[in-house]
Amino acid sequence: MKLYNRVNNEELKQRMLESNEPRITLSFYQYHQINDPKQFRDELYRILNKDGVFGRIYIASEGVNGQISVPEKQFEQFKADLYSVPFLNGIRLNIAVDDDGKSFYKLKIKVRTKIVADGLDDSTFDPSDRGTALTAEKFNELTELDNTVVVDMRNHYESEVGHFKGAILPDVETFREALPLVEDMLKDRKDDNIIMYCTGGIRCEKASAYYKHKGFKNVFMVDGGIIEYARQADEKGLENKFIGKNFVFDERMGERISEDVIAKCHQCGKPCDDHINCANDACHILFIQCEECAEKMDACCSTKCKEFIQLPEEEQIELRKTTEFNGTKFGKGRYKAFNGKADVELVME
Repeated sequence: MKLYNRVNNEELKQRMLESNEPRITLSFYQYHQINDPKQFRDELYRILNKDGVFGRIYIASEGVNGQISVPEKQFEQFKADLYSVPFLNGIRLNIAVDDDGKSFYKLKIKVRTKIVADGLDDSTFDPSDRGTALTAEKFNELTELDNTVVVDMRNHYESEVGHFKGAILPDVETFREALPLVEDMLKDRKDDNIIMYCTGGIRCEKASAYYKHKGFKNVFMVDGGIIEYARQADEKGLENKFIGKNFVFDERMGERISEDVIAKCHQCGKPCDDHINCANDACHILFIQCEECAEKMDACCSTKCKEFIQLPEEEQIELRKTTEFNGTKFGKGRYKAFNGKADVELVME
């Protein structure tokens, strides 16, 4: 049996877009000591592939982290198969809030050093000594207190389109960067209530243990992250304190939690929270672009990229060796200000 997909990515993506098969998008994770990640990777591939699962899963000696989609008709069988793995039995499946079933187009399972790149030496503290998990109701109650601070442990391009009201939003591109920065930002608040949150909870489990090790007294995390919070708030009729979109790392790039649009198009400055990757694959920078700019710029981040993709493929291949684009010069896109030019370029900080 093939333990990876050999079909061309573009063909697989087209199949997914044309398919009418109802699918359920979800995420899950579990910290657990895995003695042979490579062997477990192959076992998990066999289990999930037969259920028609698409998605991206990372395996490491510290556990599993997955974002996947499952055919609706196979969902119960998928759960039975996943739960047949002893340490995954009964784990929470974070079902997507805003789902069109077009999130993934193939199954990809990779062995990594860690399931989330955090840059931490786990031997220096106890990763299992985590903060207190909060339900949506408890989160809402605790955030009403003056000695509570809420911290977004995600990256700037995630929090730009959606975040909890009043949260601290670190200006970082990676979780690894966020850990020391947040520690420094909160150095004078070690006795306060520190509530951390992320997409599904995986980053905050590790971060909460790290900050407890660093002397923070009252460390909390949103149980199940933004996804579970939104589900509980809706189910129980609670005030939803999350505004905007929840950025997700799949083809959807976002799921709407509230109707608020808090971000702006990086090219014209109008309200917009739709992320896109530049249509020039040699650039591919992630940025926010409204429909009008997408049409005007052919879904590109700059005139340079727009003109580049009109060139013959052979000429593009040759020019890629020496040409620098936004995606090769900068990190993820940021909104700074509309520069007022008729032929707008992506404005980077």
